[in-house]
Amino acid sequence: MVEQDQGQFDIVSIGERLRAAREAKGMTLDDVANRTRIPIRHLQHIESEDWDALPAVTYAIGFTRNYANAVGLDGPAIGVELRERIGDARNRAPAAQYYEQADPARVPPRSMTIVAALLAIVLVVAYFVWRNMQEASPADVPILEVDAPPGGAAPAAVTPQAAAGESVTLTATGEVWLRVSEGAGGPSLFSGTLGAGQSFAVPASARQPVIHTGRPQLLRATVGATDLGPLEATERTIDGVSLLPQDLAARPRSVAPPAATPTAQPPAPAPAVPLTAPSEDAPLSAPPPQ
Repeated sequence: MVEQDQGQFDIVSIGERLRAAREAKGMTLDDVANRTRIPIRHLQHIESEDWDALPAVTYAIGFTRNYANAVGLDGPAIGVELRERIGDARNRAPAAQYYEQADPARVPPRSMTIVAALLAIVLVVAYFVWRNMQEASPADVPILEVDAPPGGAAPAAVTPQAAAGESVTLTATGEVWLRVSEGAGGPSLFSGTLGAGQSFAVPASARQPVIHTGRPQLLRATVGATDLGPLEATERTIDGVSLLPQDLAARPRSVAPPAATPTAQPPAPAPAVPLTAPSEDAPLSAPPPQ
């Protein structure tokens, strides 16, 4: 029975033998490709014995030997058989490849190629900028509604050592626009406007968060449970100010100046009426009734 099966294999091509062995094991070409790291298109060429489609004789023999080992056949023996069939690599001329001659009238000029490459680079950069802005859009950042602390409240004291590792929250006491990014020129963590009473929590994963705003006096910084007061006492543009808790604790405390209250003005004095002594001839008037 074995000799009969061996006789059948002798008249069956190498590709058919490999396919039959693969199917007998219930394997697909994907399974063989994953096990041997041989591209599926090369496995297909081997099964159809399209040897000219493989890179070279050496590759054809090596791929076929590995394929045979993967499906349980004698890989070295099949490799020798294939070498005898298709000949040594030095005696086998590579398959001729024909290319259509390029038409100079259809080849774009070099300047157009350079412009197209620059345009592609600009589009790629614009895409990544847009993607970063989408990832950090205000709709994706949690904004908390809290009671805005009084503008003139004195900030609490906290040391940078005690502040390290604490959470950082910015609370608006009025409408203020701000941008928080990961380092100067890094990706945006938040960009938008906070209304009075709204807060933005700096992500705990941020390594070097910095802020840019033109109204820092309307942003109170809270480190953990400690209110450090407004970022600045007066309105001015700040850029690249660190929002790390230890850096905020080390900044000078800023207390927003209280709103000036009008002082009571003393009443204006009544106009003085000159008193003249009555003449002897002037009649005396009776006093007004009580």
